[in-house]
Amino acid sequence: MSIHKGIALVTGASGGIGALYAERLARRGHDLILVARNVERLQAVARRITDDTGRSVNVIGADLGKAEDLAGIEALLRENAGIEVLVNNAGFGSAAPLLDADVARMQEMIDLNVTALTRLTYAAVPGFVARGHGAVINISSIVAIAPELLNGVYGASKAYVLTLTLSLQHELAGKGVRVQAVLPGATATEFWDVAGIGGHGNLPQDWVMSAADLVDAALAGFDAGEVVTIPPLQDGGEWDAYEAARRAMSGHLSVATPAPRYKAA
Repeated sequence: MSIHKGIALVTGASGGIGALYAERLARRGHDLILVARNVERLQAVARRITDDTGRSVNVIGADLGKAEDLAGIEALLRENAGIEVLVNNAGFGSAAPLLDADVARMQEMIDLNVTALTRLTYAAVPGFVARGHGAVINISSIVAIAPELLNGVYGASKAYVLTLTLSLQHELAGKGVRVQAVLPGATATEFWDVAGIGGHGNLPQDWVMSAADLVDAALAGFDAGEVVTIPPLQDGGEWDAYEAARRAMSGHLSVATPAPRYKAA
């Protein structure tokens, strides 16, 4: 049996990527708190993990798009000093362009993908810093850097997740807290049904990664100390070059005079 490593709280854990994170983290020695709306599915995941690993698994039915439910999970993260890992996986996507999208549905996406993730992170991190250890794993998406691929609000929400993670890394460096953004590409989950594409079977199959491969690759990236992990990107040097160019340009963005190209003729 693995050595106990503290509690991992995983959101969106009733299936897909979240359930696989829960199973893999249990095998690494973590007890679990699993959060999702569907309690029946959560309980089935919990039973399977407990039977397979012997780890303690508690489930909480919560809709993180609702302020009251979200506040309850925030309180748990602030008060339970045994929680050492937060996996912000809960979220949903859309493929609809602006002219076809329901703005109320877009607001719901922002509430879950951005607001809930932010509030849970803010609830967990102060305790991690005070204790000198902890980890936040944020599930972003390749659309964070390729927003033309899907719905713009979805891409923007995932770009927020990436940016927040990079900022947290900058702020928390040296405080014992690990942060990681995971950028999945097309993955074989229920995401595509919710997004309105009708299932991942409608995509070219050489695009689609299994959820198990995705999670295993993400954890390998975490073990390697990566802040940004992009499992489908075959040449990691491309990300390194992208990030190096961004950092180089960031040193040229505050100057008292406009660039010559913006001067009036």
